[in-house]
Amino acid sequence: MHARARGSVGGALLAALLLGAGLTGTSGVAAAADAGPAGRTATVTESYDLGDTAFADPVSGTVSEIRAVVHRPGRVSGRLPLVVLSHGSWYACTDPAATAWPCERGRPYPSYRGYDYLGQALAERGFVVVSLSADGINMTSFDYGDRARLINEHLRLWQQLSSGGGVLARSLPALRGHVDMRRVGTVGHSRGGKGVMWQASDKHQDEVPGGVRLGAVLALAPVKFDGPEGDNSDTLVTRTPVAVVTSGCDGAVGEAGQEYLDDVEGRTTEPAYSVSLRDGNHNFYNTQWTPPTALGEDDSTCPGRGLGPATQQNALTAYATAFFDQHLKGDATGEALLTGERALPGVAATTRVVRPAAGR
Repeated sequence: MHARARGSVGGALLAALLLGAGLTGTSGVAAAADAGPAGRTATVTESYDLGDTAFADPVSGTVSEIRAVVHRPGRVSGRLPLVVLSHGSWYACTDPAATAWPCERGRPYPSYRGYDYLGQALAERGFVVVSLSADGINMTSFDYGDRARLINEHLRLWQQLSSGGGVLARSLPALRGHVDMRRVGTVGHSRGGKGVMWQASDKHQDEVPGGVRLGAVLALAPVKFDGPEGDNSDTLVTRTPVAVVTSGCDGAVGEAGQEYLDDVEGRTTEPAYSVSLRDGNHNFYNTQWTPPTALGEDDSTCPGRGLGPATQQNALTAYATAFFDQHLKGDATGEALLTGERALPGVAATTRVVRPAAGR
């Protein structure tokens, strides 16, 4: 996270998850069309861009871009589940000296392309994945409602596409009528993590566009603080399955995100999971925040024993795949990764599960 104020799994199961989730040991960006190794579904990478000022938040007035990259299976049939990714706080523009939105210096920073590895892996398993840009918010706002409402605006456009039309149909013609808006998951990193918890919260879920059902929420190295202090209602999620991923060497936000599970203990009607990667950091989950990119930073607080970027990304991919497979597709193949009965690949980790409260 960049704040503007400062300059081992058992044989067959592991093999299936590593192959099916596309864990390659690299963190490269997906090509426009990727046939993939034998045994994986070919994927296609597309995009849409409505401009830097396409969305004015109806509550705060914050002006944001509508821009995203989309990963999908190369052959589309039926209606596919949708996963939405939202990055966190970083440089809004490629020139760190920029002070306005749209960028008066440099170009919009491509933080949203930092999860291409995860998007492609999920697309190989039959998901449609959209990673949205939130640079305008990063430049002008610290309002987590802004992040939630930007996700909802994208979902509104996807609902139109799912019905066969709307402004995205020109950019994504193959997906017209092929997205299941009753099977939607979200991933938010850092400040984006609090953003997805806000969007899915019991308090704010009625703001989600009509016809859209949130089936799973993953908060990745999320910030966690309540405002006012002691009031967690803006991010309390008890009606949707939740997963939280934190890192023991996170130099940006630490592991405060584990408190999201504390909040739902004895209250949730759906399972909540968490995993802590002992040697992971904050930034390596996003390839655009990771050295050797020009503005990349290694924020690890554990010099000499931190995870490499590919290892950290592979662990996230395995965990996220298991989570969304189970809660958006009804496929429990990877459940043992969520419960800790099986280890994530290549990392030391601690898992936790909060089961639905009795009688709920």
